[in-house]
Formats: sequence, structure tokens, C-alpha cells
Amino acid sequence: MSKVHDLICIACPVGCHLKVTEGSEILVEHAKCKRGEAYGVKELTNPTRIVTSTMKIEGGLSSRIPVRTAEDIPKDKIFDCMKEINETTLTAPVKMGDVLIENVLGTGVNIVASRSMKAI
Repeated sequence: MSKVHDLICIACPVGCHLKVTEGSEILVEHAKCKRGEAYGVKELTNPTRIVTSTMKIEGGLSSRIPVRTAEDIPKDKIFDCMKEINETTLTAPVKMGDVLIENVLGTGVNIVASRSMKAI
């Protein structure tokens, strides 16, 4: 017996409405590109996301700095990742791309700065 999932692809700006059938193999329909096909399969087998947020920073021009995961992490680890981000406080200066948390939650993915922040 197969199960059908209706998904909206987030692999590119088009946002294709995918019909993904899960059975002995996974069939993806209505994808306008290969990235959509890959997204449909990955979403059912191992869903992941890039996490974007802000982190506290002291001694900078602002009290928070934008951060993100350098790569996508498993979707079920997002809330734990956010907890680590919220519990971390940085000290300025920070350069865009600096690794702020290495190997978050043992995923092999780093949390990096999305912009630079000068010290005041």
C-alpha cells in the first residue's frame, strides 16, 4: 500500500507543488527541476533545514548578531540547535563567516556569523 504526500518544494524560488508517493520506492511528480525531485525524496527519508537566528553579543554596535548553520541539519534537531544558540553570548568583534559554535549537537555542522560586528 502506498501513501501520497503533497509537498511544496523549497529547493528553489519556484515552489513546485509536489505529489510524492511513498511505496516500494519513492515517486516524485510535478517537479520542474531535478532539485525538486531530490527534495521530495529527501523530505521523506531524511528531512533537513538550514537554521537562521540571532545570537547575543556584548561590546558591539548591536546587542544581537545574525547567525546560521553552515549546512542543513536534521529537522528533528532544530529546537535543540536553537537552545544552544540562545544560551551562547559572544564578544565583539566578530567577522562574517566566523565559526561561533563548532559541530553543533554532534552534527558536524558549525554555527557561523551571517555578518560582521565591530567592537565599540
